[in-house]
Amino acid sequence: MTPETTPPQTNLETTPAAAPETAAPLNAEASEPKPVRAVSGKKAKRQVPSGRVYVQATYNNTIVSFTDLQGNVIGQASAGRTGFRGPKKSTPYAAGMIVRQAATKAHEYGLREVSVFVKGFGSGREAAIRAINANGINVLSIKDVSPLPHNGCRPKKPRRI
Repeated sequence: MTPETTPPQTNLETTPAAAPETAAPLNAEASEPKPVRAVSGKKAKRQVPSGRVYVQATYNNTIVSFTDLQGNVIGQASAGRTGFRGPKKSTPYAAGMIVRQAATKAHEYGLREVSVFVKGFGSGREAAIRAINANGINVLSIKDVSPLPHNGCRPKKPRRI
């Protein structure tokens, strides 16, 4: 054979099939046993004695969120989630039911006193604040954070007749 026609030489020692000592053992006893983690009971919820309540009351819905002082939500509810449909979602009665549902979740964390931040112009604003106090949570302060325009959009041009 001439040097141009000889097949290329391969190194058999570097192929994966030629290294049987790196293969996994066939029996399970030769491998080390895995450590077993102890299964603990239900994790205790952290206690949050004071927090904030955000009430968003629009013309179509009311949403209430209970948070801790860092802003982490610990309980929230809305009118649609509570079971109200259509025009009943924005009623003061629905706002009271929403707060009761969210307050039961917040009571699991030991929430006792809150600062209330109200946003929007819906009919559930005042009813939600009254319901917070009625559900055994002390209201420290109430602040209206509704967005107000500083002169708003440009008005339409006057009509020429």
